[in-house]
Amino acid sequence: MKLITYQSADRLQLGVVDEELGVLDVASASKEFNAETTPTLDTVCADMGHGVAVLTDLLDKAKQAPGKSLFLDESTLVLGPSVPRTGKIICVGLNYRRHAIESNLPLPEVPLLFSKYQNSLAAHNEEILLPTNSSECDYEAELAIVIGKQAKCIDKESAKDYVLGYTNANDLSARDLQFRTSQWLLGKSCDGFCPVGPYLVTKDEVPNPDNLYIRCYVNGELRQNSNTSDLVFPCDEIISFASHYMTLEPGDIILTGTPEGVAMGYPKGQRPWLHDGDEVVVEVEKLGRLVNRMKRV
Repeated sequence: MKLITYQSADRLQLGVVDEELGVLDVASASKEFNAETTPTLDTVCADMGHGVAVLTDLLDKAKQAPGKSLFLDESTLVLGPSVPRTGKIICVGLNYRRHAIESNLPLPEVPLLFSKYQNSLAAHNEEILLPTNSSECDYEAELAIVIGKQAKCIDKESAKDYVLGYTNANDLSARDLQFRTSQWLLGKSCDGFCPVGPYLVTKDEVPNPDNLYIRCYVNGELRQNSNTSDLVFPCDEIISFASHYMTLEPGDIILTGTPEGVAMGYPKGQRPWLHDGDEVVVEVEKLGRLVNRMKRV
């Protein structure tokens, strides 16, 4: 199942994507079919089994309804982030073998965790403002995990039981700010520096997240072209590791790392930093295409 959020009446509404009919208006479908409650992304995250079952039932009923008036044209919608509210955005550094090599750094012995904040979330097609105090902004295509059940000290064999789904992410990074100190936070949590979307794809449609192609294009030029099979620490290991140090909650997002091909990996003097007007596309197999344009104020 593909879930999206979109702007409607000054708020974000939940939609379910049907490849043939368009986007199910979940609020209208809930009213039409007298659902006990109207599912939101928050409620689906909080009780993923029940939430997905309710959405599946609404989708099935809507597809059988005359006229299919409960479906919207996705191309006309202004989308929100695929996860618009989250308690934690956890990121993993140097988690692709070839990216560590291009960075001239050894493979980490344990997952290298850092964080972004809520202010960094952005949506598909949202314009990203480049910070005025940075001239070295970089792209990072990433597979992101969305947690769907509270996880504390879990083993990696059961880790995927705690996953709601997956989404595209771009771990935008201001490198000159990131490496100004030993802490990466400043260069990672600028406003809009974590676009996610366009879809949150439930885990049943992504049976093996550790074998997906992942790509990044800048102005149509392919910059990153890899596969999640190159991950140093696979998804289940990341989830298990993090859960032993912090309780993972429904709606938390884990960015699993970026492959080789980032601007910082180019030789000095040839690094293609992001500039005003640049369009960045992140594409992970099964998850669609996340598109954002950069804007220099």
